[in-house]
Amino acid sequence: MAMRQTPLTCSGHTRPVVDLAFSGITPYGYFLISACKDGKPMLRQGDTGDWIGTFLGHKGAVWGATLNKDATKAATAAADFTAKVWDAVSGDELMTLAHKHIVKTVDFTQDSNYLLTGGQDKLLRIYDLNKPEAGKHNLNIINIIFLSLFCRLWDHATMTEVKSLNFNMSVSSMEYIPEGEILVITYGRSIAFHSAVSLDPIKSFEAPATINSASLHPEKEFLVAGGEDFKLYKYDYNSGEELESYKGHFGPIHCVRFSPDGELYASGSEDGTLRLWQTVVGKTYGLWKCVLPEEDSGELAKPKIGFPETTEEELEEIASENSDCIYPSAPDVKA
Repeated sequence: MAMRQTPLTCSGHTRPVVDLAFSGITPYGYFLISACKDGKPMLRQGDTGDWIGTFLGHKGAVWGATLNKDATKAATAAADFTAKVWDAVSGDELMTLAHKHIVKTVDFTQDSNYLLTGGQDKLLRIYDLNKPEAGKHNLNIINIIFLSLFCRLWDHATMTEVKSLNFNMSVSSMEYIPEGEILVITYGRSIAFHSAVSLDPIKSFEAPATINSASLHPEKEFLVAGGEDFKLYKYDYNSGEELESYKGHFGPIHCVRFSPDGELYASGSEDGTLRLWQTVVGKTYGLWKCVLPEEDSGELAKPKIGFPETTEEELEEIASENSDCIYPSAPDVKA
């Protein structure tokens, strides 16, 4: 019996959410960071969306945000011409990396020793986080990352371009999957998969609308995508069959990513919210609790959102106060 997808809505941002990233799985679970044009990136518990803290310090829109694998460090890219590295446990700012133009994207290497930044100055910078100034390298790149017609593969040791892909329209997003060395690239209505080692094509899908972001399930079973028509699309990775599509937000979807365990995926939108969605609807996971028909007075089986140590009366009161927002706006304090 089909079950209705019931997302968790994470509010708190005041402007469009333009980027998000999950950490790896740690002894404390996994975490989620979001970048927003309000200039205040937020850290949340990944499986529930519970707000943990806000990183304060940027003086412009934050375009990119990421966490390292063990969630001990965060990095953000902003319109104030800086990238910042943060202690993700205390919320303290560890370093500010000055740029000559707007910084659009940041990413840690797998060992967390290096940070990559890219932006409007058309340079890809690699920082050694153990000695950020001495360890900075600049790679001259034309039209990098955003509004780009190219995808380029670089040799880190020699700082030379190995190979490039040319597209007939702007690339809107790119996701790197270490397990299997896969790149997920979106442009126009296309979702393309390429080898991260050779850039050779693997397969591609066409969506009904312009896609801004796509993500591949960790087990490579599904992929999800979102874009300009406010909808989320879920496809079978092997067959290409569209499994689900539904309106996910009240504005274009800018970013979507699977959690590291593959149980859910997060989406960020022009409407200023993040939403968490179950990969397999109906499982008991996080704040979702599956209620079977015999446990629910004969009604159709459907997932419910449960709150620990919260009575049904309190839950109804929470829902009546704001039927669309599960989490209240977060105060402006550090993580």
